[in-house]
Amino acid sequence: MVNQILKPGVSCTFSQYFELPFTIDDILAELGCQIERRPIDLPRQPLQDSLDQLSQELRRNLKRIELVNEMARREALIGPILFEVAERTDRRINVEYAIVVNEHLRGTVDYYIAGHNLIVVEAKQADLVRGFTQLAVELIALDQWTKSEVPLLYGAVTTGEDWRFGCFDRQRRVIQQDDKRYLIPEKLAALMEVLIGILKDS
Repeated sequence: MVNQILKPGVSCTFSQYFELPFTIDDILAELGCQIERRPIDLPRQPLQDSLDQLSQELRRNLKRIELVNEMARREALIGPILFEVAERTDRRINVEYAIVVNEHLRGTVDYYIAGHNLIVVEAKQADLVRGFTQLAVELIALDQWTKSEVPLLYGAVTTGEDWRFGCFDRQRRVIQQDDKRYLIPEKLAALMEVLIGILKDS
């Protein structure tokens, strides 16, 4: 399959991949990659203290706001979780971070922790399937953008309440999609262990 989806001279941003009606398998094939759907042995860091305060904040937010759009999900759930992760790992978060590799790998990343190779994509329309396609493309772009030599690049796609991880095996050029999903606030501790583990491991 050559240039049936991605046309020479026609730019395609990360967010536009979300709208494409093609399967993730076909999109990744045009980018010279494949996808594997299987459990991933994600890094984990045991928590040293309680998440009670964050859990209470998330439950309060869910009680007080309807998650009707991306901004609501970002402010009520995604932001508080990522800021807590950043605080516990002493990292900085880049929001709406611009990456330009070429005409087919360009756009802004919702959340990117630079130097530690973690991308988080907020799934538009709460669609994790298409959101993962966007995440996969962003990881492929990050592979060419970053100077880091780590073998795996990690990412997550989320609706705020539902999180799913993936990673890019840079040598094999394979996107791995984890089959596990983390529901918030029920699986908050497990989610935090993975997010912190990725940052501590990189």
